[in-house]
Amino acid sequence: MDGNNPLHPNQTKEEIMETNAATEATQSKSKPRREKRPMNGVDVPALFATINAVGEQPELAKFQFRASNKWVKGTHSRTRIEGFSGAGGEHAQTADFVYDADHPPVLCGAGNAPSPVEFLLHAIAACITAGIGNIASARGIAIESVESTVEGDLDVQGLLGLSKDVRNGYQGIRLSFKVKGDADDETLRKIVAQSQARSAVYDVLTNGCPVSIEVDAD
Repeated sequence: MDGNNPLHPNQTKEEIMETNAATEATQSKSKPRREKRPMNGVDVPALFATINAVGEQPELAKFQFRASNKWVKGTHSRTRIEGFSGAGGEHAQTADFVYDADHPPVLCGAGNAPSPVEFLLHAIAACITAGIGNIASARGIAIESVESTVEGDLDVQGLLGLSKDVRNGYQGIRLSFKVKGDADDETLRKIVAQSQARSAVYDVLTNGCPVSIEVDAD
């Protein structure tokens, strides 16, 4: 990790580890030891331990996520989220995560499930919301609620092959967050902004990502 760490934006990894150690030492001297409970459902000691571990061993930061997809019929397909690698090993999913996708009838589908572009809206909202929970908990701020709405504007002339001047994907995405917690409005806004800045999905959508496709047509 570097000085752009999402929980300590202005500190180097050495300063982060020193700060965490000093905080734990101070707390152990000033307060009686008691069971540490999750903050907003986040295991904060485990969160900081993860940051410290990755700071000491950057190779642990390398993850690969995997999924498999099978066509059902028409525009309907089914994706299974597979195991993944990271933190120096292989990991199985905690459950069998299976998601269907389809197109709505107005776009020549059967409407069996949300469309792929709608899953994209879910992904960015969920990613930023997760970051809000982690960052607020690391700062010791209790969160009462986080709600968001997401809108994506898409002109289908591109994906239908009717215009070369219209892109296939979203022309714009808008998110609106409503956050309640035991901090002032400015602090809560900064937490959302910090989560946005560190969101993996936001990064992919705004900066792009190389995508390669192989085909076995046997």
